[in-house]
Amino acid sequence: MSTSFVFRWESDYILERESEYQSKLKEKLLDRFPGAYIFKTDPSQKRGAPDLIILYSDTWAALEVKRNSRAKHRPLQDRRIEELNRMGFAAIIFPENESEVLNEMERAFNAGW
Repeated sequence: MSTSFVFRWESDYILERESEYQSKLKEKLLDRFPGAYIFKTDPSQKRGAPDLIILYSDTWAALEVKRNSRAKHRPLQDRRIEELNRMGFAAIIFPENESEVLNEMERAFNAGW
Protein backbone atom coordinates (compact mmCIF):
# COMPACT_ATOMS: atom_id res chain seq x y z
CA MET A 1 0.00 0.00 0.00
CA SER A 2 1.41 3.39 -0.95
CA THR A 3 0.54 6.82 0.32
CA SER A 4 -0.09 9.51 -2.27
CA PHE A 5 1.15 12.30 -0.02
CA VAL A 6 2.49 12.98 3.42
CA PHE A 7 1.26 15.92 5.40
CA ARG A 8 2.08 17.61 8.67
CA TRP A 9 0.63 20.48 10.62
CA GLU A 10 2.19 23.89 10.11
CA SER A 11 0.42 26.74 11.88
CA ASP A 12 -3.24 26.21 10.98
CA TYR A 13 -2.64 24.66 7.58
CA ILE A 14 -2.06 21.11 6.48
CA LEU A 15 0.76 20.80 4.02
CA GLU A 16 -0.30 18.73 1.07
CA ARG A 17 0.83 18.22 -2.47
CA GLU A 18 0.23 21.18 -4.74
CA SER A 19 -1.89 19.05 -7.08
CA GLU A 20 -4.18 18.09 -4.19
CA TYR A 21 -4.62 21.72 -3.15
CA GLN A 22 -5.19 22.71 -6.77
CA SER A 23 -8.01 20.16 -7.12
CA LYS A 24 -9.71 21.47 -3.98
CA LEU A 25 -9.23 25.04 -5.16
CA LYS A 26 -10.92 24.28 -8.50
CA GLU A 27 -13.98 23.01 -6.63
CA LYS A 28 -14.08 26.17 -4.51
CA LEU A 29 -13.74 28.34 -7.62
CA LEU A 30 -16.67 26.58 -9.30
CA ASP A 31 -18.78 26.93 -6.16
CA ARG A 32 -18.00 30.63 -5.91
CA PHE A 33 -18.17 31.38 -9.64
CA PRO A 34 -20.87 29.12 -11.13
CA GLY A 35 -20.48 28.54 -14.83
CA ALA A 36 -16.81 29.52 -14.85
CA TYR A 37 -14.40 27.74 -17.17
CA ILE A 38 -11.17 26.67 -15.48
CA PHE A 39 -8.23 25.67 -17.62
CA LYS A 40 -4.99 24.07 -16.42
CA THR A 41 -2.12 25.51 -18.42
CA ASP A 42 0.58 23.44 -20.08
CA PRO A 43 3.94 24.60 -18.70
CA SER A 44 5.71 23.32 -21.80
CA GLN A 45 3.85 25.89 -23.93
CA LYS A 46 4.88 29.07 -22.09
CA ARG A 47 7.52 29.13 -19.37
CA GLY A 48 6.33 30.80 -16.18
CA ALA A 49 2.66 30.60 -17.16
CA PRO A 50 0.27 30.53 -14.19
CA ASP A 51 -1.28 27.16 -13.34
CA LEU A 52 -4.92 28.12 -13.87
CA ILE A 53 -6.81 30.40 -16.22
CA ILE A 54 -10.39 31.15 -15.14
CA LEU A 55 -12.95 32.57 -17.57
CA TYR A 56 -16.06 33.98 -15.93
CA SER A 57 -18.77 35.94 -17.67
CA ASP A 58 -16.84 38.56 -19.63
CA THR A 59 -13.75 38.56 -17.39
CA TRP A 60 -10.80 36.33 -16.64
CA ALA A 61 -8.21 35.59 -13.97
CA ALA A 62 -4.91 33.74 -13.79
CA LEU A 63 -3.72 31.93 -10.67
CA GLU A 64 -0.34 30.49 -9.82
CA VAL A 65 -1.08 27.79 -7.24
CA LYS A 66 1.36 26.98 -4.43
CA ARG A 67 0.97 24.42 -1.67
CA ASN A 68 1.82 26.96 1.05
CA SER A 69 3.21 30.46 1.54
CA ARG A 70 6.81 29.22 1.68
CA ALA A 71 6.69 27.15 -1.49
CA LYS A 72 9.35 28.25 -3.94
CA HIS A 73 8.53 29.99 -7.16
CA ARG A 74 10.75 31.29 -9.88
CA PRO A 75 11.31 34.96 -10.69
CA LEU A 76 9.79 34.32 -14.13
CA GLN A 77 6.53 33.25 -12.44
CA ASP A 78 6.48 36.52 -10.50
CA ARG A 79 7.03 38.51 -13.70
CA ARG A 80 4.25 36.63 -15.51
CA ILE A 81 1.81 37.30 -12.66
CA GLU A 82 2.71 41.01 -12.66
CA GLU A 83 2.36 41.18 -16.44
CA LEU A 84 -1.01 39.41 -16.46
CA ASN A 85 -2.28 41.45 -13.52
CA ARG A 86 -1.80 44.60 -15.61
CA MET A 87 -4.12 43.05 -18.22
CA GLY A 88 -6.74 41.65 -15.84
CA PHE A 89 -6.48 39.79 -12.55
CA ALA A 90 -3.58 37.52 -11.64
CA ALA A 91 -2.22 36.33 -8.31
CA ILE A 92 -0.21 33.68 -6.54
CA ILE A 93 -2.58 31.70 -4.31
CA PHE A 94 -1.89 29.33 -1.42
CA PRO A 95 -4.00 28.21 1.55
CA GLU A 96 -2.82 31.03 3.80
CA ASN A 97 -3.94 33.81 1.41
CA GLU A 98 -6.80 31.99 -0.33
CA SER A 99 -9.65 34.03 1.17
CA GLU A 100 -7.94 37.32 0.40
CA VAL A 101 -7.14 36.34 -3.20
CA LEU A 102 -10.62 34.97 -3.90
CA ASN A 103 -12.22 38.09 -2.44
CA GLU A 104 -10.01 40.30 -4.65
CA MET A 105 -10.79 38.11 -7.64
CA GLU A 106 -14.53 38.44 -6.97
CA ARG A 107 -14.19 42.24 -6.75
CA ALA A 108 -12.30 42.25 -10.06
CA PHE A 109 -14.96 40.06 -11.68
CA ASN A 110 -17.75 42.30 -10.36
CA ALA A 111 -15.95 45.42 -11.59
CA GLY A 112 -15.73 43.86 -15.05
CA TRP A 113 -12.61 45.94 -15.70
